[in-house]
Amino acid sequence: MNTVCPFIIAEMSGNHNQSLERALAIVDAAAESGVQALKLQTYTADTMTMPGVYTIHDPKSLWNGRGLYDLYQEAHTPWEWHKPVYDRAKEKGLICFSTPFDETAVDFLETLDNPIYKIASFEVNHIPLLKYVARTGKPVILSTGASTLAEIEEAVNTLRENGCTDLTLLKCTSTYPATPENTNLLTIPHLKQLFDCKVGLSDHTLGIGVSVASVALGATVIEKHFSLSRAEGGVDSAFSMEPQEMKMLVEEVNRAYLALGKVSHDVLEAEKNSRIFKRSVYASKEIKAGEVFTKENVKVIRPADGLHPRYFFDILGKKAKADITKGKPLSWDLINTI
Repeated sequence: MNTVCPFIIAEMSGNHNQSLERALAIVDAAAESGVQALKLQTYTADTMTMPGVYTIHDPKSLWNGRGLYDLYQEAHTPWEWHKPVYDRAKEKGLICFSTPFDETAVDFLETLDNPIYKIASFEVNHIPLLKYVARTGKPVILSTGASTLAEIEEAVNTLRENGCTDLTLLKCTSTYPATPENTNLLTIPHLKQLFDCKVGLSDHTLGIGVSVASVALGATVIEKHFSLSRAEGGVDSAFSMEPQEMKMLVEEVNRAYLALGKVSHDVLEAEKNSRIFKRSVYASKEIKAGEVFTKENVKVIRPADGLHPRYFFDILGKKAKADITKGKPLSWDLINTI
């Protein structure tokens, strides 16, 4: 996945609210915000679960009281929408790709020449799916939310053993929304070190601060859920970015990435003219020839046209060779060093 860094992904998820027109509008808004990619999710309720097997009972969940099957029926992106969405994304200069949740979704996405495969956090243990995706030979982005290190290692090994040569791991906290204190961004460089791959962040927090901070820790891929308007609702709207917020995220993340630069302790070319504003030693009063330099008649001030301040104490007690006007920078030819 050779892309300009940072690679920012707008995740449509179910925010289309079962309207193709809205889905296409999300593509347009994502392109206008400046992201590089738009991501879908490819599943049906039947490829995810079965009716009646589980109902969410968690007062803190956005989906408390919802049956999984019904939730996925509401949130899924109809497969017949994929091609028009992919086509619109291409027209707008976006990379469009998807998260498959079973092998039939992979087969379908291959007919669209899907360029990248995203593996969702809750699919990290879906070893048959990982093998199937890896065998496409396409780049893989793997989210690591709600996963142990052993589970991540098994997933990475499975992908690599089955042909994946381009892997990115995303630090992810699988709560919706996530809180900054549960994000643990310091895990990002550790993942890179452990698995020798590209790293990034799947960010479910509100706002842009966490994503911007992740760049300083090595994130080169950032994924954020995206909606036209949180006020209009949708299964993921509560923790999704609106267009102006996404545009701000793109700007600030790119600014943070540019600011990383390199390790440098040199004076930059751009700074050279500013060195004049450092300090040096000046006469702070009229000084007559033969007069002794004291703390009362010399001073360390800006600009840096005189002696370096390191010599301030060396000249105290010595005598002036000539008359010196107030405000004149001192130099060795004005000081009797004998």
